[in-house]
Amino acid sequence: MDWKTYYEAHITDAAAAVKRIKSGDRVVVGHACAEPSHLVDAMVRNAAAYENVEIVHMVAKGNSEYCAPEYSKNFRHNALFVGASTKAAVAEGRGDFTPCYFSEIPALFQSTLPVDVALVQVTPPNEHGMCSLGVSVDYTMAAAAAAKIVIAQVNECMPYTNGASEIAVEDIDCFVLHNAPTIPLAPPKIGPVEEAIGKNVATLIRDGDTLQLGIGAIPDAVLLFLKDKKDLGIHSEMFSDGVVELAEAGAITNGKKTLRRGKYVATFLMGTQRLYDFVDHNPDVYMAPVDYVNDPYVIAQNENMVSINSCVQVDLMGQVASETIGMTQISGTGGQVDFIRGAARSKGGRAIIAMSSTVKGKTSKIVPLLDTGAAVTTGRCDVDYVVTEYGIAQLKGHTLRQRARALIGIAHPDFRDELIGEFKARFHCEY
Repeated sequence: MDWKTYYEAHITDAAAAVKRIKSGDRVVVGHACAEPSHLVDAMVRNAAAYENVEIVHMVAKGNSEYCAPEYSKNFRHNALFVGASTKAAVAEGRGDFTPCYFSEIPALFQSTLPVDVALVQVTPPNEHGMCSLGVSVDYTMAAAAAAKIVIAQVNECMPYTNGASEIAVEDIDCFVLHNAPTIPLAPPKIGPVEEAIGKNVATLIRDGDTLQLGIGAIPDAVLLFLKDKKDLGIHSEMFSDGVVELAEAGAITNGKKTLRRGKYVATFLMGTQRLYDFVDHNPDVYMAPVDYVNDPYVIAQNENMVSINSCVQVDLMGQVASETIGMTQISGTGGQVDFIRGAARSKGGRAIIAMSSTVKGKTSKIVPLLDTGAAVTTGRCDVDYVVTEYGIAQLKGHTLRQRARALIGIAHPDFRDELIGEFKARFHCEY
């Protein structure tokens, strides 16, 4: 049977496709802006047919109705990264959270999290019978490879991305044709604090560096101050519209990269239609699974690798909490540690934690001790630079006393006296 015949024979509608899900199944849902919302909605409409279906994914961009209390007997969410639409279910005990490094999720699908059903979103097949996973290859490729049943929403609006992002028609069991705009992510609002942080971070970035950027106002603010840089490169778990702007300004060329020179390397993408148009059939964009892109060994092959991430709190020892507020899980480990360790092993590499000094001016993010129950995302031995709107503190290779002094120096002035008091008590000396 040729691929066209196979494809046409396996086209169905969403209501019929989700009937292949059975009670007790583990269902892995495609990630972030590539979430197959049409399939997820159909699954929720069929909830009465299920008991104890486990829904596994990282960032959810849909409504996550399966997390609602009325579906607690039908579905149980297992979050690999808690998001706005799923955190209540985890906090209230209707869902679970599995701590993991982003780079290691594909391996979990072969061990402790075997996959029954994968719900994914793909482009229509090309002339060779290959579909692209578009803006999210990450763990989605591994889920499809491990699943007993793969159900795909085929969407003509999904950008066709190149690299290791293709899946053969014959590796998919059901095709549901449904076109909808790729889920957008609106640009964040950048204020004076974020601009000051971005300006400070930009002083640590040199011509020819390869960058990993997180998501949000601070990474986007950093990009504002890089337009005069030359030959920057991208090797990042994700990137957004700001990278497109720098590429169009000529600051990003990928021309000095030591791994996949000339290519933007990423594992997923989130942004506006401007980003999606930029990556569609772009031969310079290389999308690949997360166990490649986020592997610290792979990352380290980029010389002058710079990772830029954010956090919730940093204590005076340099421990970083990025995913919890106290005992409340608000996000996940994601790729922060993957890239910090990769950058540390890179020749000329630097790892940066960038954050505002306060939470809306009310509490300090630089604290004597992390909040009770807070998870340490990045250990004190891994942390290199910490940047706020008040400056830069370099921690790696420095004593606890030196670290504390440096961190107090970039804390908000309103909280420095309290931190200095802690410093004197802890280290038995004057600040």
